[in-house]
Amino acid sequence: MEQGKRGIMVVPQNPLEQLQARFKELENGFRLWLSKQSLPVEAAVVTTTSAAQGAAIGAFMGTLTADGSSAFPTPPPNAALNPQAMASLKQAQALAGGPLVQARNFAVMTGVNAGISCVLKRLRGKEDVQSSMAAAFGSGAMFSLVSGMGGPNQAANAVTSGLFFALVQGGLFQIGQKFSQPPAEDIHYAKTRHMLHNLGLQSYEKNFKKGMLTDNTLPLLTDSALRDVRIPPGPRLLILDHIQRNQDLKEKRGSRN
Repeated sequence: MEQGKRGIMVVPQNPLEQLQARFKELENGFRLWLSKQSLPVEAAVVTTTSAAQGAAIGAFMGTLTADGSSAFPTPPPNAALNPQAMASLKQAQALAGGPLVQARNFAVMTGVNAGISCVLKRLRGKEDVQSSMAAAFGSGAMFSLVSGMGGPNQAANAVTSGLFFALVQGGLFQIGQKFSQPPAEDIHYAKTRHMLHNLGLQSYEKNFKKGMLTDNTLPLLTDSALRDVRIPPGPRLLILDHIQRNQDLKEKRGSRN
């Protein structure tokens, strides 16, 4: 600790906490900017960023499986392999490819999934199991086409892979929903919790509860009310912008004025 000019003990801030706070501020600013863009722009940005993240993960996974991919020999061009054996070989090669192959596969899966989810969320105004399964179907089908998995009938295999991805994603979504159900006493914050989750601001749910800002108060929220419960400027802008864009909340606010 350092001593100030007037004898006040000044505690130096943790650099890691400062970095986290700065990152959170940039993230909130990016979310606010993205929420104001048109649907094509938002979908393109979300798809690109998610694909880049998936490519990084795939490249890392590919380095772990690079040695395993060499164990699968490449058959001669004129080798007389039956279609089923060739399909099995391609599937094994797709799942055990090198860094570039896995980067491509993961980029396609994550990018397509995020892009479809973004479009459906903007069009439908919510994120549910149907949207999750539709996004998973698209990512599974595109993964099948790009990776070359399956037999000669790529269209049928793409549909099969898409259905498999959708069923798995739907099951995981339902399990997650079951275990994330709020306690009975939190029913007055269901819409608030959903809003904060969509905005990536789940950590501020306790601020709403501390200030007793329930679902019924959402149409009445103002900047000063959010400031009173100690919510920073960036999250305040995201919350107020969401309320302005939500048709139901906007109509309730207008009817009360």
